Amino acid sequence: MLPAHLIFNFGGELAALGAAFLWAAASVLYGRIGQYLSPLKMNLIKNLIALAMILGVLLPGGGELFSGIDLFAGILLSLSGGIGIGLGDTAYFGALKHLGARRAILLMILSPPITGILALIFLGEAISVGAWLGVMITVTGVAWVISERDSAADVGTNRKLLGIALGLIAAVGQAIGAILSHAAFLHMSISPLRSALLRLIGGTGFILICMLFLKDSSRLGYGNMDSFRRWRTIIFTVFIGTFMGIWLQQISLKYAAAGVAQTLFATSPLFVLPIVAVMGEYISLRSLFGAILAIAGVGLIFGLQ
Repeated sequence: MLPAHLIFNFGGELAALGAAFLWAAASVLYGRIGQYLSPLKMNLIKNLIALAMILGVLLPGGGELFSGIDLFAGILLSLSGGIGIGLGDTAYFGALKHLGARRAILLMILSPPITGILALIFLGEAISVGAWLGVMITVTGVAWVISERDSAADVGTNRKLLGIALGLIAAVGQAIGAILSHAAFLHMSISPLRSALLRLIGGTGFILICMLFLKDSSRLGYGNMDSFRRWRTIIFTVFIGTFMGIWLQQISLKYAAAGVAQTLFATSPLFVLPIVAVMGEYISLRSLFGAILAIAGVGLIFGLQ
């Protein structure tokens, strides 16, 4: 058990590390669930379960869910969810399927530098020389790991390229979602759970629209979800990865400096390594040092020296 003074003095930092660990564990579990469920349907089920969990917290508190929310901010948050959760998470689940958790989650480290570049272009936020150096270091670390050739466990070239493309789409989607959310928060103040609710509604709407336009229903990949154990696994995964992960991330942003919180949250690839190692996957020194290099780059982006 941690000493009380550490919890009080570093509660935000500990929350960020907790969120990073939970997201790493959830990514491994989502990768397993993806063996019998398509990315699109897995994202839909994940969103519906997360919506139920958030409503279970908000509704007992009384009051209208959307009262006092500005229309423009609501539209921004819904668009943020459509792009970041609907498109981004679906692409991420596809990357998990083709690359595995170790590589897919590392690609998501590219989201902070992409967010910084988009903020420069659309919000006029300045990027320091140190931050640009961090972008280059992050990209180098990710590229170093992604380009590594594994042994027999490696996937085919075409499948690997598809996984990398999906991972990049996920990183860009998350970055755009973050920019839109930031713009909404600048426009008005809204609680984290209510903003998460709007984003999940937008993400779910995006997925349903995609399903309507898919002419071949078999492409949806309706896997065998008859097993209670599989439902139990996906509910548990959504609880730790989406519900608890978002909650801890918001705590970290409230009680720790934003740059510190975001950098610690980006340590998920380090937590993934021991998890997949226990599951029998070989972890090279190149994978370890590449992940550390990428995280160091994220630290520079947020001004950590």
